[in-house]
Amino acid sequence: MPGFPIGMIALLVVAVLIYLGLAQRVLDRLYLGDSAALIIVAAMAFGSFIDIPLARGRLDVSVNVGGGLIPLGLAVYVLARAGSGKEWGRALFAAGVTALAVFVVNGVLGRGDPWQAGRDFFDPLFLYPLVAGGVAYLAGRSRRAAFVAAVLGVLILDLIDLFRLGLARMPGLVAIGGAGAFDAIVLSGLVAVLLAELVGELRERLQGGVAAEGRPASLLRGLRRPRPRLALRKPGQGGGQE
Repeated sequence: MPGFPIGMIALLVVAVLIYLGLAQRVLDRLYLGDSAALIIVAAMAFGSFIDIPLARGRLDVSVNVGGGLIPLGLAVYVLARAGSGKEWGRALFAAGVTALAVFVVNGVLGRGDPWQAGRDFFDPLFLYPLVAGGVAYLAGRSRRAAFVAAVLGVLILDLIDLFRLGLARMPGLVAIGGAGAFDAIVLSGLVAVLLAELVGELRERLQGGVAAEGRPASLLRGLRRPRPRLALRKPGQGGGQE
């Protein structure tokens, strides 16, 4: 589906879910509020049109703001708020495993450019996010680690492509987080988080509630109480959240 803005549509759906208050459990796990999450979604959408050049010449290298810098910054933020060094290690290990899985799939199907279709029985725009999101959750296990692994795993694939071209001294164009990678990063993060949320919800129901061992008290309080959703206010009314 070349040119189909599936990443933009996914971001729009995410923004609607956040506005309606239906994403609060996921946002709590990522240490994000509704307003901050909406700002990030908007920044990714607008930033997807901005490429910052890093190198010119035989090998043109650029980084996309919406698909590269902002997801990387968000992943670093989530890692920085992670509860322990163990979760740090698990997230980074899962990112490496995710990148390897997508690289192998690309080698079998892609025939070169990781964001162009190779064998046409499955569009890579959907295959890579499914592989990245699934592997990220299986390797990362927690919601935070799965999200970080999915995002970093896809970004690492662009870096591998850059390293491969540089090592072979081949001319080429590498847009880190741009083009099809933007869609893949957005969808991979969503698949990983949704898998983690569905499996986590099922596990919590089976064990009779949220596991408290090893979790910060502030996070547990956020998980156990509903947060009010954003609402538009008429002119003359006070600002803020309901």
